[in-house]
Amino acid sequence: MKKINVVGVSGSGKSFFSKELAEKLDASYLEMDAIFWKPNWEESKDDEFFANLSAAISIDSWVLDGNYNRTRSVKWKDVDTVVWIDYSFPRTVFQAIKRALTRVMSRKEIWAGTGNKESLKKLFSKHSIVLWTLKNYYKVRRRYEADLASSEYAHIRFVRIQNHRQAREFLASVDVSQSGSTVSKPDFESKQI
Repeated sequence: MKKINVVGVSGSGKSFFSKELAEKLDASYLEMDAIFWKPNWEESKDDEFFANLSAAISIDSWVLDGNYNRTRSVKWKDVDTVVWIDYSFPRTVFQAIKRALTRVMSRKEIWAGTGNKESLKKLFSKHSIVLWTLKNYYKVRRRYEADLASSEYAHIRFVRIQNHRQAREFLASVDVSQSGSTVSKPDFESKQI
């Protein structure tokens, strides 16, 4: 495992898991939201986003945190492993609400240099990340279930993690050696397609 994309619906815990995995592998942690979002919540245009993403993943070893389905041709071109954080709907919604409220209370900048902060106004607007999670949880899940069965991604090892115990076991099973990173005897769904 040298090029890993951690995916899952917003609020699933991708960032927390990705940071721990990157540290364990001594790999670069890359956050797609930080690549995408500009100051004042301005979105990057696709050509700029794709170019910045390509540049970010041009290194030898990385853990990429994020979905952005339209970037698959870029991010999954050389990826060797996709880790899907697929916690239950109640757990994911709880985590999304907790994260949003923590961000509102802390007033901390979410991505360095953007000035972007979570606010109550944004939290209760049509742009709410919690609303997005509620509306898209099952759609995202169906998409990744289809990916597990798709021959288009035959070069990718998929790992589906469905609870915190499996996440801890996966991280504990990562063996970093001179020959690369491996995972030994995982107790969760892993499929090489």
